[in-house]
Amino acid sequence: MSGFDNPYGGSFGGQMNVSANGASNGATPPGGLIKDTTTADFGKDVIEESRTQPVLVDFWAPWCGPCKQLGPVIEKAVTAAGGKVKLVKMNIDDHPAIAGQLGIQSIPAVIAFSNGQPVDGFMGAVPESQVNEFINKLSDKSPSEQDRKAEIASALDQAEQLLAEEKLQEAGQLFAAVMQADPENPKALAGIGRCMVAAGQLDRAKQVLEQVPEELKDDDAIKALSARIEQIEEARKFGDPAELEHALALNADDHAARMKLAKVLNAEGKRDEAAEHLLTIMRKDREFEDDGARKQLIAFFEAWGPKDPATIAARRRLSTILFS
Repeated sequence: MSGFDNPYGGSFGGQMNVSANGASNGATPPGGLIKDTTTADFGKDVIEESRTQPVLVDFWAPWCGPCKQLGPVIEKAVTAAGGKVKLVKMNIDDHPAIAGQLGIQSIPAVIAFSNGQPVDGFMGAVPESQVNEFINKLSDKSPSEQDRKAEIASALDQAEQLLAEEKLQEAGQLFAAVMQADPENPKALAGIGRCMVAAGQLDRAKQVLEQVPEELKDDDAIKALSARIEQIEEARKFGDPAELEHALALNADDHAARMKLAKVLNAEGKRDEAAEHLLTIMRKDREFEDDGARKQLIAFFEAWGPKDPATIAARRRLSTILFS
């Protein structure tokens, strides 16, 4: 999801100690494997592209003799690799910022990116055999799509566990790391929003939803985040829960007050208590608001997620009421 304002993610930059071997120059050959880039396009041409396959960045300058030697060699090697890697060339005279961020002090220099990060590199006009060896080594090390998906799934599970333990900063950072690897992952995006909700930053969570691409809005994780925000905003209208508890103390069959209290408790994160009030209404009056307590409980389940302990416990009790 390009351009997403991720509050947990860091900006690109930092230093990299480059060791050993190459770079490029000249006009870009035809085809999609080799292209020139600019500082403005670096994120799209290198960071994003490297999430699907390794990208070599050739830092060069028109006055650099070794660059002119390496250019045709590396272009030939990339073309011969048949799509295993891509080559992006950057003229450091016109665009010095990225080279400076990477700590590059001499050219030609080639930095390899994979999954949005620099992973290897070399300096100097090395022979064609060494360039081919470098590309083969890089492509052999690049993770398969299956490995990448497994790694993302594992990171999401860890982030969910951290969120359940209310370790919001750690969970947010891990969700953000997933988004770095998979920018349009709806679970990671929704996870960042849920961290904000848990931190009481409802407005920022709503901003996350506003940035969701149209094609992701029907994803269950995104819909759950939206439902959670709507439930909290609705509960804010009901005022002090102590007043609702007092109303129930005077009349235990005040189902309207009990329904409102359940919504307030849910907004406060007291899920088991919220579910208990709705189950109480169901036991006493299934006809209240056209089976409204059951419908509200189902809405809670959707917002909490199927694996939440409160969902599991309340669903079992709901089944007992429905099928006993």
